[in-house]
Amino acid sequence: MTEHPGQASWSVDDIPYHAIEHEHERLASNRLMLYTVATAAFVEITSDVYTRNLADFFRGDAEVVDWLENAWEREELQHGAALKRYVEAAWPDFPWDDAYRGFLGEFLRFCSVDQLAPTRALEMAARCVIETGTATFYRALSEMDQEPVLRQITAAISADEVRHYKHFYRFFQYYREREQPSRTAVARTLWSRSREIDAEDAFYAFKHVYLALNPRTRFTPEVYAAFRAELRPLAARHFPHRMASRMLLKPLGLSAPIGRLVVPAVTSASRLLLLT
Repeated sequence: MTEHPGQASWSVDDIPYHAIEHEHERLASNRLMLYTVATAAFVEITSDVYTRNLADFFRGDAEVVDWLENAWEREELQHGAALKRYVEAAWPDFPWDDAYRGFLGEFLRFCSVDQLAPTRALEMAARCVIETGTATFYRALSEMDQEPVLRQITAAISADEVRHYKHFYRFFQYYREREQPSRTAVARTLWSRSREIDAEDAFYAFKHVYLALNPRTRFTPEVYAAFRAELRPLAARHFPHRMASRMLLKPLGLSAPIGRLVVPAVTSASRLLLLT
């Protein structure tokens, strides 16, 4: 197995979960944060499924597959384990096993290689969008909540996701050179992935978190929309818009002068989108 420089410098054992004891009363009433953290944990802890799909798609590229299976997957699963342990410590009554079992059964029915982009270059561009989304989400989450243990976890995860972005971007450069996708095709991929804000994995993760907490309530898409509407203004205040804009635009290979013109406009647009 190849050594992968720049791997995560933290582990779940580094997190002082015992400190949450002093926050139990406040956290118990923060249902929005429970929904948010548990939903994220469900998605992260299922990263082995994403890894298998990507490894199958890039089979034959030993460097990419090795990094996916021996670095990326391990770190993504650590994110899930860290968030799961936080949920168990902060909300000990949450029925994790039953809720996650329901999510996994539904998730496995739609997560497949067929969902990936048509070419390797475009899939690496799509991965850049996804890593941008996770890096900025966890950055915002680390600023949204003042509970220090959650801040530590989410800040560490955000830093990992930025590193992952750099790997996917390097792989994208390699495949862009080989496959020569048009800038229009890359832009279309970036745009389509950016618009997938109601991704199926997050939707179904939230669904099963919600049903576990509201077993006698019928779940509908409107329930998820209401959750997102409640979370959106809180996230918007802390969302790193400029960071997101730079990361999203990088695969387009814009010249420096054009980039300086475009980034502020995209940054402003992202602020408006988060508030609508």
